[in-house]
Amino acid sequence: MKYFIVTYGCQMNVHESEKIASILENKGYVLAEKREEADIIVFNTCAIREGAEDRVFGNVGNLKKLKKKNKNLIIVLCGCMTQKEATAQKMLRTFPFVDVVIGTFNLPKLGDYIDAVKKGRQLEIWQEGDIDETLSYKRTSGDNAWVNIMQGCNNFCTYCIVPYVRGREKSRKEENILNEIKEIIAQKKYKKITLLGQNVNSYGKDLTVPCSFAKLLKDICALEGDFKLSFMTSHPKDLTDEVIDVIASEDKIEKYIHLPAQSGNNRILQKMNRNYTREKYLTIIEKIRNKIPSCRITSDFIVGFPGETEQEFEDTYSLVKQVQFDSIFAFMYSPREGTVASKMENQISDEIKHERVNKLLNLEKEIQKETGKR
Repeated sequence: MKYFIVTYGCQMNVHESEKIASILENKGYVLAEKREEADIIVFNTCAIREGAEDRVFGNVGNLKKLKKKNKNLIIVLCGCMTQKEATAQKMLRTFPFVDVVIGTFNLPKLGDYIDAVKKGRQLEIWQEGDIDETLSYKRTSGDNAWVNIMQGCNNFCTYCIVPYVRGREKSRKEENILNEIKEIIAQKKYKKITLLGQNVNSYGKDLTVPCSFAKLLKDICALEGDFKLSFMTSHPKDLTDEVIDVIASEDKIEKYIHLPAQSGNNRILQKMNRNYTREKYLTIIEKIRNKIPSCRITSDFIVGFPGETEQEFEDTYSLVKQVQFDSIFAFMYSPREGTVASKMENQISDEIKHERVNKLLNLEKEIQKETGKR
């Protein structure tokens, strides 16, 4: 019996697909080289942008032919997209050949849902769940080992669906994280360890025994072993001087920080509920560059947020020009049903969004040409 996993979205989803692979292999499945050979196909979905959801709908629809050829084929949909009850129901109606639809919190019970398929189609969406420390991983990212340190998000940025599909922030106990990393080091095949969380800088705030992200970084670096440590993603409002100092002082930590700005205009940042200003962001950048001159800094930007004027976009453009990021990821604002921003007035046309995102990405290319000459 063979399995095939299709993963959409962020590194967290990539890591969760490693959990899925482990669950399936514990049930006796082996990896198929292509989906046509599989007895079970799992789509691990993403809901962050409309384009990601459209791709899922299109690709799941293509499985109908495979199901006709193999009536015993099991098709599973899981992840952020299916955590939304209305979307999960729509997928069941649209794709009658899909067997299992579950949300982000149901993943530890995937094996049980597969067993239950014999009794009929399975749909169950839990609204909350704890981090399961019993699940193992089939690590599939080469010499990099992902380590999840927390799940969920408390920020509720007005454009973002994540808090609704991933829940509120829950941190793993430090001892459990350290034990997992010790096991990774002992295997001697991973050169890099990457810590994951929707907002790693707020790690530990919910723990009974307090532990800051800076302390966690220090304690990991104190472990014996030859490895490099990195993390993602940071939120500017929670990136402390202490974390910057630890990155600067610890040789094991990669000198790289991904720090999403999203906008360079204070009014738009406020409408996004980002809880920092352009000035605060630039102060953080200055601290990083003063303390870690060799640090690579990258960022995310959203253009065409509801009500964004041409001048407000120019503030974002000027921020990118001023900071001279090593690279940026620029996205057109995508309304997500259920978020505050999706109901805001003055939605921007796709034509203007395209113009702005292209202008920002062209600026990035110019910056990279210039910095490459230095």
